[in-house]
Amino acid sequence: MITDGHNHTKHFSPDAGQTIDELIAEARSKGFTRIGITEHYEVDYPDDGLDWTFDFAEYDKLFPSWREKAAKSGLDLLMGVEFGYQTHVAKEIDRLASQIPFDVVLLSVHLFRGKDFYVDRECYKLPAKELHSEYIGIMAEMCEKCDNYDVAAHYDYINRYADNKSDFVTYDECPKEFDRLFEAIISKGKALEINTKSIRKHIDGGFTRQMPDPAILNRYRDMGGKQICLGSDSHYPGTFGVCFDEAVQYLKSLGFTESVYFKAHKPVFEPL
Repeated sequence: MITDGHNHTKHFSPDAGQTIDELIAEARSKGFTRIGITEHYEVDYPDDGLDWTFDFAEYDKLFPSWREKAAKSGLDLLMGVEFGYQTHVAKEIDRLASQIPFDVVLLSVHLFRGKDFYVDRECYKLPAKELHSEYIGIMAEMCEKCDNYDVAAHYDYINRYADNKSDFVTYDECPKEFDRLFEAIISKGKALEINTKSIRKHIDGGFTRQMPDPAILNRYRDMGGKQICLGSDSHYPGTFGVCFDEAVQYLKSLGFTESVYFKAHKPVFEPL
């Protein structure tokens, strides 16, 4: 079974509503044998009444008991974190990423021009090309400026909350930005994530397209990109592993044969 490398629990991620026990049980019920726990950590996040940081020492101390509990049901847990990027926190992210022995570090962009577009939809008034080009440009900057990470997560996050059901990031809109992103990822030996929560959101929201633009993934491969990982970005019971079968079949249709997960920051390939 393919590893689901992107998941959250209520113990350390303020926007999650599932316990580690619930996540373990659901993963096993769906036949998974390995998952990544990637709790949210946002440096200097705009005040929204939530604490987007947590105590790494506490996490490191608690995680072995989670891993032991999961192992009893045949599940391997990977200890990870998902850092939210802003231009001025790149050095702090690299510093924090080395504080405890993570298996996997994800980097994400959850803000646009300093605002969380999950709450503030002002950015969707911009022309789609302008919005997408700027967002992918930030992703590229993130992957260039940071070093202590393994995965560039959900490059299509900007599309999840769009009102326009035809709003879908494509390679042709911003080829320079995507090439810059891919060059940074590939040169540093990092991975590109296919986030299946985004696929689920597009299906449920009635978007005109659901799967990632094939031109994006084909260009990544043509430039030498080999590392693709999958993550359901689960936050609540019932959301783990969503659309994995669809994503795997789609990747196969484009000629991909492997996905990757990280253990102690080392890439491990597994067949699709």
